[in-house]
Amino acid sequence: MAQPFVLPEFYVPYPARLNPHVETARTHTREWARSMGMLEGSGVWEEHDLESHDYALLCSYTHPDCDAEALSLVTDWYTWVFFFDDHFLEVFKRTQDRAGGKTYLDRLPLFMPMDAATAMPEPTNPVEAGLADLWTRTVPSMSSAWRKRFAEATEHLLYESLWELDNINAGRIANPVEYIEMRRKVGGAPWSAGLVEYAAGAEVPEQVADSRPLCVLRDAFSDAVHLRNDLFSYQREVEDEGENSNGVLVLERFLGCTTQEAADAVNDLLTSRLQQFENTALTEVPGLCLEKGLTPDECAAIAAYAKGLQDWQSGGHEWHMRSSRYMNDGLDTGPSRFAGVLGTSALDIRTLFGRPAAARLRTLTHVPHQQVGASILPDFDLPFPLTLSPHHQEAKRLSVDWAERMGLLEDVWDRPMLEGFDLALCSAGLDPDATSEELELSAEWLTWGTYGDDYYPAIFGRSRDLLGAKGCTERLKTCMSVDDPGAGAAIAVSPLERSLADLWARTVAPMGADARAQLRESLVLMLDSWMWELHNQAQHRVPDPVDYLEMRHRTFGSDLTMLLCRLRHAAGLPQANFRSGTVNRLEKSASNYACLLNDLFSYQKEIEVEGEVHNGVLVVQKFFDIDYPTAVGMIDNLMRGRLDEFLHAKEHELPVLYEDFGLDARGRTEMEAYVRELEDWLAGIYNWHRSVRRYAAQDVHSGSGTALLRRGPTGLGTSAARMASLLGR
Repeated sequence: MAQPFVLPEFYVPYPARLNPHVETARTHTREWARSMGMLEGSGVWEEHDLESHDYALLCSYTHPDCDAEALSLVTDWYTWVFFFDDHFLEVFKRTQDRAGGKTYLDRLPLFMPMDAATAMPEPTNPVEAGLADLWTRTVPSMSSAWRKRFAEATEHLLYESLWELDNINAGRIANPVEYIEMRRKVGGAPWSAGLVEYAAGAEVPEQVADSRPLCVLRDAFSDAVHLRNDLFSYQREVEDEGENSNGVLVLERFLGCTTQEAADAVNDLLTSRLQQFENTALTEVPGLCLEKGLTPDECAAIAAYAKGLQDWQSGGHEWHMRSSRYMNDGLDTGPSRFAGVLGTSALDIRTLFGRPAAARLRTLTHVPHQQVGASILPDFDLPFPLTLSPHHQEAKRLSVDWAERMGLLEDVWDRPMLEGFDLALCSAGLDPDATSEELELSAEWLTWGTYGDDYYPAIFGRSRDLLGAKGCTERLKTCMSVDDPGAGAAIAVSPLERSLADLWARTVAPMGADARAQLRESLVLMLDSWMWELHNQAQHRVPDPVDYLEMRHRTFGSDLTMLLCRLRHAAGLPQANFRSGTVNRLEKSASNYACLLNDLFSYQKEIEVEGEVHNGVLVVQKFFDIDYPTAVGMIDNLMRGRLDEFLHAKEHELPVLYEDFGLDARGRTEMEAYVRELEDWLAGIYNWHRSVRRYAAQDVHSGSGTALLRRGPTGLGTSAARMASLLGR
């Protein structure tokens, strides 16, 4: 069968190495798979299937330095996960048996108990038997924190197979952002990252396991692994198995392009994710180690973990070029002078130039303050009606007065500017049923968040004062005590601190400790996201597309405002509902839509006036090397895809969620009310953007939004920022 496209030239900067214990692992895993019932009689594999797939070769390439015992165990894990994938395909995907698939999946977590003393049920199939055996052999050498992380990654891998099955049943192809988010869970690379910790003897310290740098290493690694697999497996998955969960197919449909063009675009995204991994490892991880005061052994473990992930990338590529499971005919397995030598493909220096080098260069050479003209706005077909609170005007007056009392109108903003922004109008749309007091508080939260979002780049960005920004961020965090809500007022000094301490005390006073902790965490994530923006600005680096979209939720404040909505329904709904894939898709798709809408409206303000690098339209321009109008069209298509995803989850996934969680009438009413609030959230944000004096051409150049550029900041410690502003002009 002819290949549907020519495989592109891959960016493989690290040479693959082969573990010397490969034959030992081959022999061991063949006997192990047979003892688990995965071969003859399973209806899925025969011995020749296992031999031709050669998972021992995969693991020997991806874990080149571990000993024979560890390599055999890791090989058994991969044999199990690929068998599960094929078993689920044959039994449930091909038959489209969702109910049977869910029953099958519900039993598997029982074979991963956190406490080794907990008894497991009797296995009823090879997948259960294999998992029980592997868990028992692996967890004694790992900490409880690792067990929890690895079990969660395994459950994601298992349960999100239902998402693939639902899409197959509906004949639905995901939009690109949804696909990247879900592929991480379905594809299993975060699970692979957990096995890297085991095989490399480099368990990530618990105190930093959930930090942004470590999460980015894991996620960038995962995306690259999955996108590479999509290129090699397109023919088998799409043409043979009828799968629609493949990145090449997703971009082919989204971009309306040929299969070859889509494959090239997938490879470009793969390259970008690898370069994101490198940037994070070199510029963020060392600072994290210093900031957290990690010991030399802990720093060495993180370094070994990062190296292990790099080994996996190169080794996985080498295996894909050789396994009979994938499309790889005609691939050169190394440069001409090393032809036929295993593990030498990364020595081809051509992979370091061409498209990868050009893509990296575009992200670092953006010319700021280009004249782009008025922001181009597509037609927004948002189907949700707008309802405004009758308390809008009163909340506007009170929130502006509050901002003035707090000192927020002394440097970056002035009163006419804030009145033009009319942030109370946004609150009036977000929460039309709020009381007068609730609406005032909401408007003041939006005022504080918007002020901070303007303040950080203005005060710290132009002067590249990352140290000053870090100090400011840490002081703001101290203003939010979970145990003593009013404690922040005593230590707050600056207007930004005083206003946050005031809002925190008034908001969390009636909350329980758990709700306070959730709110604090959402605010900490937003504050750290502002530091991420400054980090990129200091490098003058346009972000990687995936990293940008993931961080945009935080910089925009989506997590904060959605959490405040969600907490109102906490009494009527268990937290498991909010952690479900369906609610996660509703929230993420709505948030993406709103964030990209903001990027469209603010393009002239940010690109032409402020010299920003954080705008989704610009990110798309640089990634695809396209002009502004074309990028707007692409962002518009992506927003429509995310809106379709929201509607699909609401109409088709919510009823299934009700059944899966056994929600009673009250629970269904609460969930439907929360979804309506998300619709209000979108309608209110759109109405605010088209109504206020912040983004129109006459506003960005006539003073609204540019006061700092006109006169510079004032106050203690801002002389350097004023000088930087003058030098910039």
